Amino acid sequence: MTLAAPPPIPRASGSLPVLGHSLQLARDNLGFIASLRDDHGPLVEIGLPGTRTIVVQDPALIRTMLVDLGPSLDKGRFFEKMGQLLGDSVVTAAGQSHVRKRRQLQPAFTHSEIARYVAIMRQEAHAATAGWRPGRRLDVREAMVKLSLDMLAKTVFSGSLDEKTFSRLRRDLSVVMNGVGARVMLPDWVERLPLPANRRFDRARDAVRATIDGAVTALQASGHDTGDMLSLLLRARDEETGRPLTGYQICSEILTLAVAGTETTASVLSWVLYELARHPDIESRVLDELDEVLRGEPVTFDHLTRLPHLNRVITETLRLHHTGWLVTRRTVTETRLGPWTLPPGTELAYCQHALHRDPGIFPDPLTFDPDRHRDGSPPAGFLPFGAGKHKCIGDRFALTELVTALATILPEVRLTLSPGQTVTPVARATVRPRRLIMTVRPRKG
Repeated sequence: MTLAAPPPIPRASGSLPVLGHSLQLARDNLGFIASLRDDHGPLVEIGLPGTRTIVVQDPALIRTMLVDLGPSLDKGRFFEKMGQLLGDSVVTAAGQSHVRKRRQLQPAFTHSEIARYVAIMRQEAHAATAGWRPGRRLDVREAMVKLSLDMLAKTVFSGSLDEKTFSRLRRDLSVVMNGVGARVMLPDWVERLPLPANRRFDRARDAVRATIDGAVTALQASGHDTGDMLSLLLRARDEETGRPLTGYQICSEILTLAVAGTETTASVLSWVLYELARHPDIESRVLDELDEVLRGEPVTFDHLTRLPHLNRVITETLRLHHTGWLVTRRTVTETRLGPWTLPPGTELAYCQHALHRDPGIFPDPLTFDPDRHRDGSPPAGFLPFGAGKHKCIGDRFALTELVTALATILPEVRLTLSPGQTVTPVARATVRPRRLIMTVRPRKG
């Protein structure tokens, strides 16, 4: 018996010669990707310069792509471009190279190491809120970017940089973060143009590498173990050669971690604070839980798992406001995905933001409801940190940052919205609030 051929993969309308759907993505990438779910089936083809890109929309096929096919796929254009811009790292590598790099970095993300980072994260969150005067109109996303950079940089370089160098590093990293998102989606030739933005990006990236390289050299010369992530990376060994990582490799890992982790953490923190301000009943439950568990003491690692409602708030934020809008893979050989056979070199992509708002997976998907995560296992379409062999290596680190920061910020200050204020998402390197201005109020007194 011969199986019926699968239906042809539809192509999204509005494609232009050479440019494909680039203009639609540039104008409203989230709206364009969301429209594909309404008008097409489990797979839909879109046009990007120089590639055939298939957007995978069915949750089961997405999981097949990430888990079952994961070892046989390349990481695709998004990660390839990040590798070109920032250097080869565990985030951008595929295949055996990814496995080897993951093993090298794993010691930095163990339970015991993350537990040690909590005090640093808490100190940075407390320092941030101490600088927010009551009545101040706060650009929340910018404040969260600064806090996330401070938490990451102090974790990586806690004993390796003086304050002046640290401030310069934070400033340069901010420029790199803002530039990566646009460069990943633009044709390669754009970044070679002598534009001011390109020059700023290149200068900042080179400065970050020089700072990290200087810290590596100084730490190697001193022979001291400062107990930070940089010291752990210096101890890492290549499992094939037994040699330590080179300064360039360490720079690439830290630079990619900073861009991928900081931007994501800042966006999630911003969305949590926004939703709590919109839902005072949910905020009140979080505050009651913090008061009961912490009893006025600073948050510690041992507290993190004893805050179930706060953790559900974060989980619901990762659902409704997921920061990932385009994750890519690429077929290396002829590949079967469901009933379809795809040729080598096919770009595959999925949108976590759209997937997590699918009403077929999450009833009433635009409602912020932390209690939807109270019982049972998460549905197959919930992928906050990806899945399979390339699942985010820093997932526990990121969740620790989020819980620690919020458990510190929320009891100290109250952030309010103007009456009727709504905030729309915009997709750059991550899906983040377009503009989120909130007023600082004292929590007590």
